[in-house]
Amino acid sequence: MITRDLFPLLQCPTCHSRDLYVTDAGVHCTRCANRYPFRDGYIDLMPRDAAYDYVSKYVTDEAELAEELDYRELAPPLLAAGVRDRTLRRLMRFGPGDVVLDNGCGTAKHAVWNAHRVRLMVGSDPATLFADQALAEVALAKADSRSLPFAEGSFDKAFAIDILEHFPLEVIDAYLAETARVLRPGGRMLAFSNTREMSPIQPVINLSRRLGRLFVRAGLYDFSREARRKSDHLKALETWEDVLAAFERAGLRPVRVIFWNSLFTTFVEHVLMKLGEAALGRGSSERQKDQDGEAGGAPGTNGTLASPAGIAREIRARRRVRATLRPGSPVYLALQAITLLMELDLWLFGWMRCGSYFILVEKPR
Repeated sequence: MITRDLFPLLQCPTCHSRDLYVTDAGVHCTRCANRYPFRDGYIDLMPRDAAYDYVSKYVTDEAELAEELDYRELAPPLLAAGVRDRTLRRLMRFGPGDVVLDNGCGTAKHAVWNAHRVRLMVGSDPATLFADQALAEVALAKADSRSLPFAEGSFDKAFAIDILEHFPLEVIDAYLAETARVLRPGGRMLAFSNTREMSPIQPVINLSRRLGRLFVRAGLYDFSREARRKSDHLKALETWEDVLAAFERAGLRPVRVIFWNSLFTTFVEHVLMKLGEAALGRGSSERQKDQDGEAGGAPGTNGTLASPAGIAREIRARRRVRATLRPGSPVYLALQAITLLMELDLWLFGWMRCGSYFILVEKPR
């Protein structure tokens, strides 16, 4: 969504001037003469002639990922995404006067789910894998988080969901410094990410992973799509001390921390939901093979289903579920109950240090 409410927040991402003017075609900088065009539902605010050592795979492989991520249509906030969103709302306490930045928004699902709670929701990402609903309901910018196109102190709140684990350390520092710059004094940021640390209850959590691997070897499902999504995870912040040090370097003060020891979550994600996807995602050819007594799917070299087949199966399953996800429907209520089960991990074990964490920080006044 391109809205006039966004224009007063902008500065040139190339020369950092605020001397901008708007035409029907886009935003123009009078100092450096760069033009930032309006696209279909967003503004292209990438810095011009910038050369970065690190570029996300979501930028370099955007066209390929667009084919397999099934990102255009959003489901309701359920399962792990629902737990993230419920925790985001609980910790951030969005208000009707807030101007909020989803920095590294991806599809902008969290921005969409919370846009009605605030005065202005802005999503920013260098890749344009924005959901259709986000293009219609959220102020979106194609932008690089190392040179955000927003003036200092523009936002009351900001959040980063599943972002920091993708970056090398120097990019994390630039990302957090820029986020701190665009926050007003007293503004708050929430980040969800993970380090390399294991949970104290990791041996129990791993029981679900082992059960999942048995089903993978049996050819019932695979994790190829999940592996693809996480293939660029660097986890440069390896320990909790690294996390605290990074936020300290950006001048952001920790307010609250909740760890996600994923006892129930791992069982849901590695066993329960994958079995459901395997059943719902079968195509007609797979059903015919089952009737003929053949194994479902073509095994890959590691004993799993071949990646394209596994990805197609998962996408089919998710689309079939989305088609039935009306509030109050049996499927919706069942997934809502499973979401609450997963959230128990935070309520019961959130005090217990582990790799996955929510951290709420504040910019000093």
